[in-house]
Amino acid sequence: MPAAAHRFFVLTGGPGSGKSTLIAALAARGFKVAPEAGRAIIRQQMRIDGPALPWQDRAAFADAMLIHDMRSHDEMANAAGPVFFDRGIPDVAGYLSLCGLPVPAHIVRACAAFRYARDVFLAPPWREIFARDAERRQDWDEAVRTHGVMARIYPEFGYRLLDLPLADVDARADFVLRHVAAAG
Repeated sequence: MPAAAHRFFVLTGGPGSGKSTLIAALAARGFKVAPEAGRAIIRQQMRIDGPALPWQDRAAFADAMLIHDMRSHDEMANAAGPVFFDRGIPDVAGYLSLCGLPVPAHIVRACAAFRYARDVFLAPPWREIFARDAERRQDWDEAVRTHGVMARIYPEFGYRLLDLPLADVDARADFVLRHVAAAG
């Protein structure tokens, strides 16, 4: 495992489960964070009328997310202290699986080569905070299915899942930071 991997913590789960809000709260507390690839790629592709969109070319969208996530991983290698990632490279494999597409060997290799801390924080589906928008077109049922796929995929790559509590963002941030401190 690369030296920095033990400091890299992933937050995953279905869309609309509070991951990005939690990432923003951790950033506000002074921690390094890596934003979600999907939203950035959607904004970029929409700006140029590009094809790498989840509703247009899912395989191209997955490859764009992979490139973004590998770059984020590399860029954070020299960051001091813990770094929190809004989704990780195994999410790309999970996305393809959710779409019924094969997971190419290069994505499996990326999941093996670009590692994170063993413990991954999983945000459960939470109907009360779920909302759709221009970039998040998934409905509630797809959000629940996405959670299930991520709950299956991460352990396949050797990670242990920790369920985030259904609590306000400050309580969730405290939960994450207590675990990170205990992990040393």
